[in-house]
Amino acid sequence: MRSQTRTRRIVARRGWIVAASTIALITTGAFAQMVPELSGPIGDPMRTEAAKPLPKWIIDDLRRMRAYPEQPPVIPHSIDGYQLSVNANRCLSCHKRELSQDAGAPMISVTHYMTREGQMLADVSPRRYFCTACHVPQADTRPLVPNTFQDMSEMGVQKAGSE
Repeated sequence: MRSQTRTRRIVARRGWIVAASTIALITTGAFAQMVPELSGPIGDPMRTEAAKPLPKWIIDDLRRMRAYPEQPPVIPHSIDGYQLSVNANRCLSCHKRELSQDAGAPMISVTHYMTREGQMLADVSPRRYFCTACHVPQADTRPLVPNTFQDMSEMGVQKAGSE
């Protein structure tokens, strides 16, 4: 009698495992179909394709409007050949506080001279030293996925006090 009860429990447990596995497999397949394909059609994965040409950087030196508050500004010039390492940062040769006026470049934000706790430093904070972690040059390319972003001003929202 005991062995029959035990056998039934094992069979029931296996049934639950099979059912859960089947549901997980179906769900994974459904999610995989929802993800947009960014790398092109899947064919022979070992086929070698010619590399796409590098994008042309927009180098008009115009400041771009930011899409959202606190967005890091994009780099409006080419940075090809810029050295950015632990020992050297070419960006700072123009954008550092004491050099920006002579170079005619915008000064980096005062937040780049602060520690995490808000303590002011005499030089750029080590955590803000690698500029391209946040700032990127703008390339003239088409987006990888469709984008329907609209700025609030385009959505009919009026400025405060404009009534």
